[in-house]
Amino acid sequence: MVMSAEREHPKKAFGWAARDSSGIFSPFKFSRRETGEKDVMFKVLYCGICHSDLHMAKNDWGISTYPLVPGHEIVGVVTDVGSKVQKFNVGDKVGVGSMVGSCTSCENCTNNLENYCPEWIITFGAKYYDGTPTYGGYSDIMVANEHFVVRIPETLPLDGAAPLLCAGITTYSPLRYFGLDKPGMHVGVVGLGGLGHVAVKFAKAMGVKVTVISTSPNKKDEAIEHLCADSFLVSHDEDQMQAAMGTLDGIIDTVSAVHPLLPLIGLLKSHGKLVMVGAQEKPLELPVFPLLVGRKIVAGSGIGGMKETQEMIDFAAKHSITADIEVIPMDYVNIAMERLLKGDVRYRFVIDIGNTLKSTL
Repeated sequence: MVMSAEREHPKKAFGWAARDSSGIFSPFKFSRRETGEKDVMFKVLYCGICHSDLHMAKNDWGISTYPLVPGHEIVGVVTDVGSKVQKFNVGDKVGVGSMVGSCTSCENCTNNLENYCPEWIITFGAKYYDGTPTYGGYSDIMVANEHFVVRIPETLPLDGAAPLLCAGITTYSPLRYFGLDKPGMHVGVVGLGGLGHVAVKFAKAMGVKVTVISTSPNKKDEAIEHLCADSFLVSHDEDQMQAAMGTLDGIIDTVSAVHPLLPLIGLLKSHGKLVMVGAQEKPLELPVFPLLVGRKIVAGSGIGGMKETQEMIDFAAKHSITADIEVIPMDYVNIAMERLLKGDVRYRFVIDIGNTLKSTL
């Protein structure tokens, strides 16, 4: 374990922040905490833009506090480690995802499910143990407890790996937990966006047959030719949906917009599982009778624990899985948010923090 020679207490930082619910971003100077004995500090090189960044910037969920520095798909290179850090050295490639803290002692934490800890601390827009606000990856440096830091394998490009820390684990975890990872199984993926395209890649790498389900017929070629999905269904085409009824072992539903569940439940075999990973702003209608007659399950899943997140990253490296991205400069973030709102991205924006942030301040 190597520690850097100098430390500032606290460390000056800069990034871009939303100041109110308009969701408009502008340059922002702030401070990171000093590197504690179990902390890792790293220079941020890339940060993905998740749809939740937009929701939080606009306070769509009513929980945002300002100034807000979003970003929970953060990757970079270690510049400093605390005296009791055991897993990382200066120069290592690392990442931080959606959480930076948990109680460490509850049943979920002791079972490597920190993401379900009642006291988990999200990477931005929350309060840390010391009462200071958490700031995300739209910034030049990051400090986190080593337990919540992931090692990025050398074979993974950092820009394409960044979205895996949210979109990747959000889809990898339910495939594993709900047993939808067995070769020869048939799994549907609803929505071909930031989450959906990564879900297809992971499922295919697991040996699973994949059907993409989308409202957009023009995504068929992309799904089959580029992402190697086995088939494609247009969700509002009644003939296609009827022909596919009872054919899927499970479905990963990545759509965050309100949409009907009944047609999806109909696609499931008996004992099939519909797993929701998209966060809708309004409640969905859930018909119960179709669940009873086939002993079907509708479930939810949110990211994954730290052990599983590292497992996911290692699996991605082994199978050369990265997100399909559009790399943008920091000062493009407001336009990127407008495009994200329209679904105009294939499939994830990633901010080139390392090369463009300094020039904007």
